[in-house]
Amino acid sequence: MKKEIKFSLLYRDMWQSSGKYQPRKDQLERIAPVIVEMGCFARVETNGGAFEQVNLLYGENPNKAVRAFTKPLNEAGIQTHMLDRGLNGLRMYPVPADVRRLMYKVKKAQGVDITRIFDGLNDARNIIPSIKYALEAGMIPQATLCITFSPVHTVEYYSNLADELIAAGAPEICLKDMAGIGRPHFLGQLVKSIKTKHPEVIIEYHGHSGPGFSVASMLEVCENGADIIDVAMEPISWGKVHPDVITIQQMLKDAGFKVPEINMDAYMRARTLTQEFIDDFLGYFMDPSNKETSSLLVGCGLPGGMMGSMMADLKGVHAGINMFLRGNGQPEMTIDQLLVRLFQEVEYVWPRLGYPPLVTPFSQYVKNVALMNVYNMVRGEGRWQAIDQNTWGMILGKSGRLPGKLDPEIIALAREKGMEFSDEDPQQFYPDALADYRKEMDENGWEYGEDDEELFELAMHDRQYRDYKSGIAKERFMAELEKAKTDQMAQQGFSDEDIKKAKRAGCDPIIAPATGRIYWEIDPEEKSIAPAIGAEFHTGQPFCYIENQFGFIEKVFCTFTGRITEVVAQGTVVRKGDEIAYLRPAEKEIKWKDAKEPIVRVETLPEPRKRIVKTAKKK
Repeated sequence: MKKEIKFSLLYRDMWQSSGKYQPRKDQLERIAPVIVEMGCFARVETNGGAFEQVNLLYGENPNKAVRAFTKPLNEAGIQTHMLDRGLNGLRMYPVPADVRRLMYKVKKAQGVDITRIFDGLNDARNIIPSIKYALEAGMIPQATLCITFSPVHTVEYYSNLADELIAAGAPEICLKDMAGIGRPHFLGQLVKSIKTKHPEVIIEYHGHSGPGFSVASMLEVCENGADIIDVAMEPISWGKVHPDVITIQQMLKDAGFKVPEINMDAYMRARTLTQEFIDDFLGYFMDPSNKETSSLLVGCGLPGGMMGSMMADLKGVHAGINMFLRGNGQPEMTIDQLLVRLFQEVEYVWPRLGYPPLVTPFSQYVKNVALMNVYNMVRGEGRWQAIDQNTWGMILGKSGRLPGKLDPEIIALAREKGMEFSDEDPQQFYPDALADYRKEMDENGWEYGEDDEELFELAMHDRQYRDYKSGIAKERFMAELEKAKTDQMAQQGFSDEDIKKAKRAGCDPIIAPATGRIYWEIDPEEKSIAPAIGAEFHTGQPFCYIENQFGFIEKVFCTFTGRITEVVAQGTVVRKGDEIAYLRPAEKEIKWKDAKEPIVRVETLPEPRKRIVKTAKKK
């Protein structure tokens, strides 16, 4: 029998490659024990890029989610690993060195064993400091080669980079085939080259299934010495995600490798749970096209992990392009036609921008330039008119060295704008910043958190963390979710009345206790508006005001704890017994801190409308 091959479940990347959001803490707590029961995973990807930030975006605390997910896996002896963007940490732009160093201390304390460190340009200067910081914190640094296919990305190029990273202390190397366009034979030769020189180094292969190479690639890398293979599982395997563990296990078993058995009862339970999470809310933000493979991806090289955001961007530009075409008497483009145009433009743009590996964030930079080129060319304008500051940073060397040469046209454009190129260490452009974030937390009275994890979140995702702390993130997400549900039902042909009933399912109304005009607020300087969808109200909290025809104003209180799902506008005239708003009740009641009188909610009687709100008399 050949060597043993281990599997790693990409439970984080499965979701990133499928849509916009990640499972909540309570969902991760439910799935983790079932993943353990499956018995076939030596590792699980739990967090990292597009996990912590996404938790903040829907108003949840990522630190609690990471700890909850890693705990049962740690207890079962399964190694946990995270995705780490090197100089960019867990975000899309560079991070100060002191914040990078803190990240590894926090993540180790939260139960994460391994950090997969990659740099989108394969610049070792952006990876080596992270190897050092991870080792200092007691984590295993897995240095990463971002695989792509171009004249400059040869076996020798990657093998030399691996030598440099291993010499810096990396005990593991990951071949991150983020777009799945690495050719199987090429990948096998690369693994063989690294293993011949460094037989003690663990090699893990990560390949997306979009273009169709990945299954063959997995067999080829195993035949040449790879140790661990990244896999997915239903219902979000295949498509532009990753091959399913069942297929890979059976393929390798047939080829004579020692592989773990899969507890299929547990697999089916995990499959059911994951589908439940999709049905709960995640599916509203998953583009169906991400379940499809496409050979068109071979040429453009865009990664599976960005397909969700790319399709969302494409739809926005699609509407603008068709508006222009209609206004000029030209035939409109379908979304598929625009997609092909985008792929073709990526093929044109990529080499001229120096062949940056198409991985986060540089895949987004190249895609954005290509998309705006298409948009402007449809309008009869030229290329390169909409290059944002982050992309210019990449072009100028502020993010690291580009693997290839810039096109003379791009160099001339930069000089025309008075920009300067740099080959210095990118970290120097981003000075330490933790002292400033500590000051901000102190001024706001915010706790640094266990192991300084709250301080880290603010420093890593400052804008998103502030929105999370203020509650704006939760309100914004709830409004986005309600709109997504409504849009989906409308697309499926449901009537407005059916949509209204569905939106109100599981929600309770706040009833007008009098006839009059609704006032949510009186703002003399700006427009007064109703509270946002998703806004939370507590039991006994002032909800709104009703002014009757005689000018008498009555205060309306919230009679239970919940979040708004539907609400009437400022100035709406209501009759006694009408619904002012609908709220989805919270699991736990929270009493309003300034409530002076107990609020009693009287249940519905057969004749009156809905509910009657009364204030209990003081004894």
